[in-house]
Amino acid sequence: MVKIEEAKKAGGNKYKKKIKETIESYKNLSDEDKKCFHIYYGYGKGKTTCVMGLIMRALGAGLSVRLVQFDKGYEGMNEHYSELDTLRKLNSIGYDIEFFSTGCERMNEDGTFRFKNSDEDFKEAKRGLGIARDLIVNGKQDLLILDESIAAVVYHLIDKKEIEDLIDLWNKNKKFELVMTGHKLWEGLEDKADLITEMRKVKHYFDKGIPIRKGIDF
Repeated sequence: MVKIEEAKKAGGNKYKKKIKETIESYKNLSDEDKKCFHIYYGYGKGKTTCVMGLIMRALGAGLSVRLVQFDKGYEGMNEHYSELDTLRKLNSIGYDIEFFSTGCERMNEDGTFRFKNSDEDFKEAKRGLGIARDLIVNGKQDLLILDESIAAVVYHLIDKKEIEDLIDLWNKNKKFELVMTGHKLWEGLEDKADLITEMRKVKHYFDKGIPIRKGIDF
Protein backbone atom coordinates (compact mmCIF):
# COMPACT_ATOMS: atom_id res chain seq x y z
CA MET A 1 0.00 0.00 0.00
CA VAL A 2 1.24 3.50 -0.86
CA LYS A 3 0.65 6.17 1.75
CA ILE A 4 -0.55 9.59 0.71
CA GLU A 5 2.75 11.30 1.62
CA GLU A 6 4.66 8.84 -0.55
CA ALA A 7 2.20 9.33 -3.41
CA LYS A 8 2.72 13.10 -3.29
CA LYS A 9 6.45 12.65 -3.97
CA ALA A 10 6.12 10.06 -6.72
CA GLY A 11 6.25 10.79 -10.46
CA GLY A 12 5.27 13.80 -12.54
CA ASN A 13 8.39 15.77 -11.69
CA LYS A 14 8.50 17.67 -15.00
CA TYR A 15 4.86 18.65 -14.64
CA LYS A 16 5.32 19.64 -11.00
CA LYS A 17 8.26 21.81 -12.00
CA LYS A 18 6.20 23.49 -14.72
CA ILE A 19 3.36 24.20 -12.26
CA LYS A 20 5.75 25.73 -9.72
CA GLU A 21 7.39 27.91 -12.38
CA THR A 22 3.98 29.08 -13.62
CA ILE A 23 2.84 29.96 -10.09
CA GLU A 24 6.00 31.96 -9.44
CA SER A 25 5.90 33.83 -12.75
CA TYR A 26 2.21 34.64 -12.25
CA LYS A 27 3.06 36.44 -9.01
CA ASN A 28 5.20 38.88 -10.99
CA LEU A 29 2.52 39.78 -13.53
CA SER A 30 0.70 43.10 -13.34
CA ASP A 31 -2.96 43.01 -12.30
CA GLU A 32 -3.94 43.76 -15.91
CA ASP A 33 -1.85 40.92 -17.32
CA LYS A 34 -3.52 38.49 -14.93
CA LYS A 35 -6.88 39.08 -16.61
CA CYS A 36 -7.70 36.71 -19.47
CA PHE A 37 -10.07 36.53 -22.43
CA HIS A 38 -11.93 33.23 -22.91
CA ILE A 39 -13.87 31.94 -25.92
CA TYR A 40 -16.20 28.94 -25.76
CA TYR A 41 -17.51 28.11 -29.20
CA GLY A 42 -18.73 25.39 -31.52
CA TYR A 43 -21.87 23.70 -32.81
CA GLY A 44 -22.07 21.25 -29.93
CA LYS A 45 -24.31 21.67 -26.88
CA GLY A 46 -22.74 23.20 -23.80
CA LYS A 47 -21.53 26.74 -24.36
CA THR A 48 -24.05 28.54 -22.18
CA THR A 49 -24.04 25.58 -19.79
CA CYS A 50 -20.29 26.09 -19.47
CA VAL A 51 -20.45 29.79 -18.69
CA MET A 52 -23.26 29.24 -16.18
CA GLY A 53 -20.94 26.88 -14.36
CA LEU A 54 -18.24 29.52 -14.48
CA ILE A 55 -20.70 32.01 -12.97
CA MET A 56 -21.42 29.61 -10.09
CA ARG A 57 -17.73 29.16 -9.44
CA ALA A 58 -17.02 32.90 -9.53
CA LEU A 59 -19.89 33.72 -7.19
CA GLY A 60 -18.78 30.97 -4.83
CA ALA A 61 -15.37 32.62 -4.70
CA GLY A 62 -16.92 35.97 -3.80
CA LEU A 63 -16.47 37.57 -7.22
CA SER A 64 -18.91 39.94 -8.90
CA VAL A 65 -20.37 38.84 -12.24
CA ARG A 66 -22.18 40.54 -15.10
CA LEU A 67 -23.82 38.62 -17.93
CA VAL A 68 -25.00 40.09 -21.24
CA GLN A 69 -27.00 37.73 -23.46
CA PHE A 70 -27.32 38.38 -27.18
CA ASP A 71 -30.34 37.16 -29.18
CA LYS A 72 -31.91 35.58 -26.09
CA GLY A 73 -34.87 37.81 -25.41
CA TYR A 74 -38.49 36.81 -25.01
CA GLU A 75 -41.92 38.37 -25.34
CA GLY A 76 -42.31 39.00 -21.61
CA MET A 77 -44.31 35.96 -20.59
CA ASN A 78 -42.55 32.72 -21.49
CA GLU A 79 -38.87 32.93 -20.66
CA HIS A 80 -36.98 29.99 -22.13
CA TYR A 81 -33.86 30.10 -19.97
CA SER A 82 -34.35 28.45 -16.58
CA GLU A 83 -30.85 29.40 -15.46
CA LEU A 84 -31.98 33.01 -15.21
CA ASP A 85 -34.36 32.05 -12.39
CA THR A 86 -31.34 30.74 -10.49
CA LEU A 87 -29.42 33.96 -11.09
CA ARG A 88 -32.35 36.04 -9.83
CA LYS A 89 -32.54 33.96 -6.66
CA LEU A 90 -28.79 34.27 -6.10
CA ASN A 91 -29.02 38.03 -6.54
CA SER A 92 -31.92 38.22 -4.08
CA ILE A 93 -29.86 36.58 -1.33
CA GLY A 94 -26.87 38.83 -1.79
CA TYR A 95 -24.68 37.36 -4.52
CA ASP A 96 -23.22 40.03 -6.80
CA ILE A 97 -24.73 38.90 -10.11
CA GLU A 98 -26.60 41.00 -12.68
CA PHE A 99 -27.70 39.95 -16.13
CA PHE A 100 -28.98 41.76 -19.21
CA SER A 101 -30.97 39.77 -21.77
CA THR A 102 -31.25 41.26 -25.26
CA GLY A 103 -32.95 40.01 -28.38
CA CYS A 104 -36.49 39.18 -29.47
CA GLU A 105 -38.55 36.04 -29.09
CA ARG A 106 -37.26 33.30 -31.41
CA MET A 107 -39.54 30.43 -30.44
CA ASN A 108 -42.77 30.01 -32.38
CA GLU A 109 -45.99 28.84 -30.76
CA ASP A 110 -45.61 25.37 -32.32
CA GLY A 111 -42.17 24.86 -30.75
CA THR A 112 -40.16 25.64 -33.90
CA PHE A 113 -37.78 28.58 -34.22
CA ARG A 114 -37.84 31.80 -36.19
CA PHE A 115 -34.60 32.15 -38.14
CA LYS A 116 -35.14 35.29 -40.22
CA ASN A 117 -33.94 38.52 -38.61
CA SER A 118 -36.32 41.43 -38.10
CA ASP A 119 -35.59 45.12 -37.59
CA GLU A 120 -36.17 44.63 -33.87
CA ASP A 121 -33.54 41.87 -33.75
CA PHE A 122 -30.94 44.30 -35.12
CA LYS A 123 -31.97 47.00 -32.65
CA GLU A 124 -31.70 44.56 -29.75
CA ALA A 125 -28.24 43.43 -30.87
CA LYS A 126 -27.10 47.06 -30.90
CA ARG A 127 -28.56 47.47 -27.41
CA GLY A 128 -26.52 44.50 -26.25
CA LEU A 129 -23.37 46.07 -27.67
CA GLY A 130 -24.13 49.31 -25.83
CA ILE A 131 -24.57 47.50 -22.53
CA ALA A 132 -21.33 45.59 -23.09
CA ARG A 133 -19.38 48.77 -23.87
CA ASP A 134 -20.69 50.48 -20.74
CA LEU A 135 -19.77 47.52 -18.54
CA ILE A 136 -16.28 47.31 -20.04
CA VAL A 137 -15.60 50.98 -19.37
CA ASN A 138 -17.62 51.64 -16.23
CA GLY A 139 -18.46 48.26 -14.73
CA LYS A 140 -17.06 47.08 -11.40
CA GLN A 141 -17.37 43.35 -12.14
CA ASP A 142 -14.66 40.71 -11.79
CA LEU A 143 -16.13 38.60 -14.61
CA LEU A 144 -18.02 39.76 -17.70
CA ILE A 145 -19.70 37.19 -19.93
CA LEU A 146 -21.04 38.14 -23.36
CA ASP A 147 -23.11 35.09 -24.17
CA GLU A 148 -23.78 34.43 -27.87
CA SER A 149 -21.92 37.59 -28.84
CA ILE A 150 -19.86 35.69 -31.41
CA ALA A 151 -23.00 33.93 -32.65
CA ALA A 152 -24.59 37.33 -33.24
CA VAL A 153 -21.88 37.96 -35.83
CA VAL A 154 -22.42 34.61 -37.55
CA TYR A 155 -26.16 35.34 -37.75
CA HIS A 156 -25.47 38.81 -39.20
CA LEU A 157 -26.98 40.74 -36.30
CA ILE A 158 -23.76 42.67 -35.73
CA ASP A 159 -20.49 43.07 -37.59
CA LYS A 160 -17.36 41.22 -36.51
CA LYS A 161 -15.55 44.56 -36.22
CA GLU A 162 -17.97 45.54 -33.48
CA ILE A 163 -16.92 42.50 -31.46
CA GLU A 164 -13.27 43.17 -32.19
CA ASP A 165 -13.78 46.75 -31.02
CA LEU A 166 -15.19 45.42 -27.74
CA ILE A 167 -12.10 43.26 -27.30
CA ASP A 168 -9.82 46.21 -28.04
CA LEU A 169 -11.77 48.29 -25.53
CA TRP A 170 -11.35 45.55 -22.92
CA ASN A 171 -7.61 45.46 -23.60
CA LYS A 172 -7.54 49.13 -22.61
CA ASN A 173 -9.60 48.40 -19.48
CA LYS A 174 -8.31 45.00 -18.33
CA LYS A 175 -9.83 45.11 -14.88
CA PHE A 176 -11.77 41.85 -15.14
CA GLU A 177 -12.00 38.50 -16.90
CA LEU A 178 -13.82 38.55 -20.27
CA VAL A 179 -15.76 35.63 -21.77
CA MET A 180 -17.50 35.30 -25.14
CA THR A 181 -19.48 32.43 -26.64
CA GLY A 182 -20.77 31.57 -30.09
CA HIS A 183 -20.68 29.05 -32.88
CA LYS A 184 -17.87 29.91 -35.27
CA LEU A 185 -14.58 31.79 -35.12
CA TRP A 186 -13.37 34.05 -37.89
CA GLU A 187 -9.82 34.70 -39.02
CA GLY A 188 -7.85 36.71 -36.48
CA LEU A 189 -10.20 36.16 -33.54
CA GLU A 190 -8.26 33.19 -32.22
CA ASP A 191 -5.12 35.33 -31.84
CA LYS A 192 -6.94 37.71 -29.50
CA ALA A 193 -7.97 35.08 -26.93
CA ASP A 194 -6.05 33.55 -24.03
CA LEU A 195 -8.23 30.45 -23.82
CA ILE A 196 -10.39 28.78 -26.46
CA THR A 197 -12.51 25.68 -25.96
CA GLU A 198 -14.51 24.13 -28.78
CA MET A 199 -17.81 22.36 -28.10
CA ARG A 200 -18.06 19.76 -30.87
CA LYS A 201 -21.09 17.59 -31.43
CA VAL A 202 -20.20 13.91 -31.27
CA LYS A 203 -23.73 12.67 -30.62
CA HIS A 204 -27.04 14.37 -29.76
CA TYR A 205 -30.31 12.89 -28.50
CA PHE A 206 -32.27 15.21 -30.83
CA ASP A 207 -31.19 12.95 -33.70
CA LYS A 208 -33.15 10.07 -32.19
CA GLY A 209 -36.27 12.11 -31.63
CA ILE A 210 -35.82 13.73 -28.21
CA PRO A 211 -36.63 17.49 -28.29
CA ILE A 212 -35.27 20.19 -26.02
CA ARG A 213 -36.42 19.77 -22.41
CA LYS A 214 -36.90 22.28 -19.62
CA GLY A 215 -34.23 21.99 -16.98
CA ILE A 216 -31.88 20.11 -19.30
CA ASP A 217 -31.68 22.23 -22.44
CA PHE A 218 -33.33 25.47 -21.32
